[in-house]
Amino acid sequence: MTTEKLGIKITNNPPESKLSELGVRSWPKWGCPPSKFPWTYSAKETCYLLKGKVKVYPDGSNEAVEFGAGDMVVFPKGMSCTWDVSETVDKHYLFE
Repeated sequence: MTTEKLGIKITNNPPESKLSELGVRSWPKWGCPPSKFPWTYSAKETCYLLKGKVKVYPDGSNEAVEFGAGDMVVFPKGMSCTWDVSETVDKHYLFE
């Protein structure tokens, strides 16, 4: 199931067939410990979380978008936000 909130799209537990189709397992990996930092997307990013728990606050919004391990998340190009990582993140990512 895919939901969209504040411009961020989240797919909960996409099937392995979908991950294979996209080649997710061969995408580069990135991780970080619990922390809070600002980020701006210079390109559209699709990522798949292997582990972790995150709340993202898009600039100008008091609302957060939450996601975690097993979620595929798409951030639009040009979005500025603050990442609030509560559990260490390990993810595959792809910039388009």
